[in-house]
Amino acid sequence: MSRAEGDGPGRTPAPTPASERRAGPRWLTAGIVGRPHGLDGSFHVQRARADLLDEGASVTVRGHPMVVARRAGTPQRPIVRLDGSADRSGAEALRGEELLVAADSAVHLEPGEWWAEELEGCRVDDGARAVGVVRALVALPSCEALEVARPEGTTLLVPLVADAVREVDVREGRIDVSLAFLAPEGP
Repeated sequence: MSRAEGDGPGRTPAPTPASERRAGPRWLTAGIVGRPHGLDGSFHVQRARADLLDEGASVTVRGHPMVVARRAGTPQRPIVRLDGSADRSGAEALRGEELLVAADSAVHLEPGEWWAEELEGCRVDDGARAVGVVRALVALPSCEALEVARPEGTTLLVPLVADAVREVDVREGRIDVSLAFLAPEGP
């Protein structure tokens, strides 16, 4: 996630207004174009969300719609070739660019599942007590966690488990957590 202009160390990013999130995210980041692979225009995808990069999927790169012509590799380390990128220099020219997928064409999520883009910018509270703002979703070995920027400049990781997260309301841009679960008082 890129830092908003004006945010610096020790500053909590402002929550994204609920009016901007009511319709959900418009674009999802499917990954970042990595180093070329071979000579046919294929490239490795960094920070990949393989479920968004199926062969035939529409992606937008630098504002231009493209289609995934080929996908190989593994879900953790996919290799992709886009229509219109026919050689290694074409793949190299896209290096570092985001692969965006329209949210309304993405896979359907089950209840209790959210796109990271829906959670980023949400206000985090413990009941009536303000905790911070979600900066990013972080993959941990056992679960995913919210990276929460605290007003005093620290970061709090909140695992996405029922004991830590009481409620997620993406329409209102609010997540209610249990600080008692995250940092229980000692005896």
